[in-house]
Amino acid sequence: MYLNLNAEMARKKITQIDMAKALNISTSTLSEKMTGKKDFKLKECKTIIKILLPNNTMDYLFKIEDEEEGG
Repeated sequence: MYLNLNAEMARKKITQIDMAKALNISTSTLSEKMTGKKDFKLKECKTIIKILLPNNTMDYLFKIEDEEEGG
C-alpha cells in the first residue's frame, strides 16, 4: 500500500475517480494498483506527479510500506 500517495491525495482532495480519469484507467484498476495487487507503470507515476501532485517525488509517493514497519 502506498501510504504517502494516499496521504497526499487526501491533502489535495484528489479522489480515486479523479486519479483514474487522469491515468485513463478504471477505478477498479486504480484500486488494485493502490493496494499493490497490480503495479503502477512508470508513465502512470510520472503522470501522477506531473498533473496531480507536482510538489512530490516519485521516491516519496511510491514508497512501499513493509509489513514489518506496520504498513
